[in-house]
Amino acid sequence: MSFGILTVIVLAGLAGPLLSASERVLVPVIVGELLAGLVVGRSGFGWIDPLEPITAFLALMGFAMLMFTAGLHVPIRQPALASRLARGAVAAVVAGALAVPAGIAAARIAGLSHAGIYAVVLASGSAAVLVPALEEGGLLDRPEGLVVAAQVALADVAAIVAVPVVLQPSRATHALLGGCAVAACALLLYLAIRALRGADWVRHLRRVSKQRAWALDLRLALFVLFALCWLATRAGTSILIAGFAVGLVVAATGGPKRLSRQVTGIGQGFFIPLFFVVLGARIDIRSLASHGSLIGLAGLLIVFDVGLHLVAALLTRQETAAGLAATVQLGVPAAVVAIGLQQGVVSPGAGAAILVAALASIGVSGAGVALMHRRLVGPEPEATASGA
Repeated sequence: MSFGILTVIVLAGLAGPLLSASERVLVPVIVGELLAGLVVGRSGFGWIDPLEPITAFLALMGFAMLMFTAGLHVPIRQPALASRLARGAVAAVVAGALAVPAGIAAARIAGLSHAGIYAVVLASGSAAVLVPALEEGGLLDRPEGLVVAAQVALADVAAIVAVPVVLQPSRATHALLGGCAVAACALLLYLAIRALRGADWVRHLRRVSKQRAWALDLRLALFVLFALCWLATRAGTSILIAGFAVGLVVAATGGPKRLSRQVTGIGQGFFIPLFFVVLGARIDIRSLASHGSLIGLAGLLIVFDVGLHLVAALLTRQETAAGLAATVQLGVPAAVVAIGLQQGVVSPGAGAAILVAALASIGVSGAGVALMHRRLVGPEPEATASGA
């Protein structure tokens, strides 16, 4: 790693906002970041070595920040969420149950192994993508939007817990115990915050921090994030659980808006784009293009993702648009590919297929949110909602 390489990575990350600048066509930011990674990585010019230790570690920090941000976007404190939680939970369970045979079928039809990985990917959701889109479209104040948000948030949590297990089945018990240790620490952290936040000395410190621009909340949040990531690695589980747990704690305690802005700034401004650029640099798109089975895998994942979520919506008496909105995937597929490549469980070609399917799911989900907005809110602000 050098400043030259870091400059290339940051420049490549700018491809995300540039491709997403259009107001007519919805292009997720990560599309540009992944494509730029392909160009500068092993599929392109080879300017970035994603396996170089410092580059790999910075990308790992970006992954932790990505999961932290995902946890922040879970609408735990939404007042009406509890009343819609049961219906969303049923939909998540139905989709998860259907994902098991779908994952097995995808692996067998494509002639690949590790069916459990594809099942977890299909069952997953992405609250970090869906919740802001629902909120911008004014749908989080409506029962239909809350049910979908609850479904995706629960699917997100369950899939994140399952990822370390399906990636290393032989170490499943060890990974589960490590995950429980991280969760227990996160729970203790939540209780400590609830107990201390009203203390006079805590209020004084936070007030002085705001006045003098110390960013004390951000420093403490990063300290806890990296401490739990260290615990996760020592306990034999994934840092995705640590990052997501810290984000959930901040969301549950109602952290200050400035903390969310600061986390978004440091994450979306540097670490998360770096993660996706380096992830793209590890993907071998030539392998995907030259193997019909991998192209078939991407197509199967897209079809099964849409199909099982539409069935789940039908069985829980939700509209078709809600089923389309619930198809969204991002954090878990990215985690599966990043960790799977590191552990040698996922091939670069299979990783490309999983990411292609995840990107397609974002487009399908965006169409579902737009349809929900049109029916529930009206056609007037439709352009704003579809650009969410």
